Amino acid sequence: MKKEDLINRLLLQKNLTEAEFEVLIAAEINKPSELLLEASRKVTDSNYGRKIYFRGLIEMTNICKNNCYYCGIRRDNKNIHRYHMSENEILACCDIGYSIGIRTFVLQGGEDVRDTASSLSSLVSKIKSIYNDCAITLSLGEKSKKDYELLKQSGVDRYLLRHETACHDHYSMLHPNEMKLESRIRCLNDLKDLGFQVGAGFMVGTIGQSTKSLAKDLYFLQSFKPQMVGIGPFIPQVDTPFANEKQGSLNATLTMIALTRLVLPKALIPSTTALATIDERGRELGLLAGGNVLMPNLSPLEIRKDYALYDNKVTVGVDAIEGFNSLLDTLKANGFEPDLSRGDHLDYALHSGSL
Repeated sequence: MKKEDLINRLLLQKNLTEAEFEVLIAAEINKPSELLLEASRKVTDSNYGRKIYFRGLIEMTNICKNNCYYCGIRRDNKNIHRYHMSENEILACCDIGYSIGIRTFVLQGGEDVRDTASSLSSLVSKIKSIYNDCAITLSLGEKSKKDYELLKQSGVDRYLLRHETACHDHYSMLHPNEMKLESRIRCLNDLKDLGFQVGAGFMVGTIGQSTKSLAKDLYFLQSFKPQMVGIGPFIPQVDTPFANEKQGSLNATLTMIALTRLVLPKALIPSTTALATIDERGRELGLLAGGNVLMPNLSPLEIRKDYALYDNKVTVGVDAIEGFNSLLDTLKANGFEPDLSRGDHLDYALHSGSL
């Protein structure tokens, strides 16, 4: 089947098979066609208009019990200064974000064993009591369903847990033996069952990735239907086993963003810092490919270099207000409209009346 026919089927919200996704990815992966980019932007505009939502990112800890081969904050990296932000430091970040208009805070970090469900719930409750018109997203890894339930009760609105890859063999190339794809999928299902707005996602260009494994990713997203999808290029980090691997390409990442938009028309899809790191126009190209979320960094400048997921991160030396204003300029230059609401997924927003 021709790629034009497959794109049209996605526009009609028809499901594709893994084999059909593989054909489509193979045709588009080296450079997304104008047909694909126009289709993805049309779908985004038909659901969200030209609105772009903001999430204030707070990188609360770089301590992690896991040893993922691609990640700079992996357990075995001894060349990194470890930190864990205090409650007051996190609240100070929220205060800066709130003052510039941000109404969603994303608390992100490694899987730090000190961040129990109880301690996180206390923190979330405190944030919610001060900023009661804001949404809170957590991205803090795999936990038990009981822990997720406690977090939901404390006021967490969204939870981002990238599945990384839906291919078992590929997953085992990226992670040590104690980490299993089945566990990651169990967590995602638990989060959905509990009523979170759920985020999945993957990197583009990791070692062992193929059109077949990327097709499995799209097929999984088509079935699971997360409300958020994080997609960015793989960028190597000097203190990992993948230090000398080739980084993911801009075009391949834009292709996967655009295809994800067609698969999930209402999804909240960020144009990531990683995209901006590999190309100075990365963020705007990500938006033009179907992204509708930006994530200015609210973390204190003095710790950003230590949240070293990958090398040469572009936001390391840019303070929160400067970074936010730069993003606003990018949006205006490309005809987008900044939206400083909570920015919920359409189905949740319509249900709650927040849009």
